[in-house]
Amino acid sequence: DVQLAGVWGGLVQAGGSLRLSCAVSGISFDDYALSWIRQVPGKEREVVSCTSKSDGTTYYADSVKGRFTISSDSNTENAVFLQMNSLKPEDTATYYCAAHAVFYTLQIPQYHYWGQGTLVTVSS
Repeated sequence: DVQLAGVWGGLVQAGGSLRLSCAVSGISFDDYALSWIRQVPGKEREVVSCTSKSDGTTYYADSVKGRFTISSDSNTENAVFLQMNSLKPEDTATYYCAAHAVFYTLQIPQYHYWGQGTLVTVSS
């Protein structure tokens, strides 16, 4: 079975940092791109960041460039991470990790596997 799961989320003050982690099992990082997607209540989901091991590419939404860093470890932890620095209240959302075959996509309905969402709250 494919599982995307982990310990993540929380409450942080504006300007602070938080690291999200998502343990991945049942799929290979060579075959699937991994992404972080977030959703604010009442708004559509937004692709925040992606990493594709197959072609070495990464993606960051303009709103998080320079503040967020995506990374993955397919050797020991088999996990994908999102380091979030200089957090802003507008980063408050439910964050999901998700997997798409081979290359990343910004088309959210095309993601094949999803982790459970976790709430990140940034207080002002």
